[in-house]
Amino acid sequence: MYAVFKTGGKQYRVSEGQRLRVEKLPGNEGETVTFTDVLMLGGDTPKIGKPLVGGAKVSAKIEDHARGEKLVIFKFRKRKNYRRKNGHRQPYTQLVITGISG
Repeated sequence: MYAVFKTGGKQYRVSEGQRLRVEKLPGNEGETVTFTDVLMLGGDTPKIGKPLVGGAKVSAKIEDHARGEKLVIFKFRKRKNYRRKNGHRQPYTQLVITGISG
């Protein structure tokens, strides 16, 4: 069985036991989070929401909070002596999917 849910402006297709990186969520490591914005439940008899599946939940355990790899933003205009270098590391939360109920 799998589910499609949304969090952080993105949609994820998950199944039990899967590890997943999502936008940073509030909570400490080891806590359980529940997602109720389930768009679809798949399996033998799939359920598709309009837009959400009623009563469906995806539960996950927070495994880690970290920051992604560094992205370098370099702005340059030729012959204008304009150079700007900037970096960014996006924070994320590592999850382990513990249960899907519908």
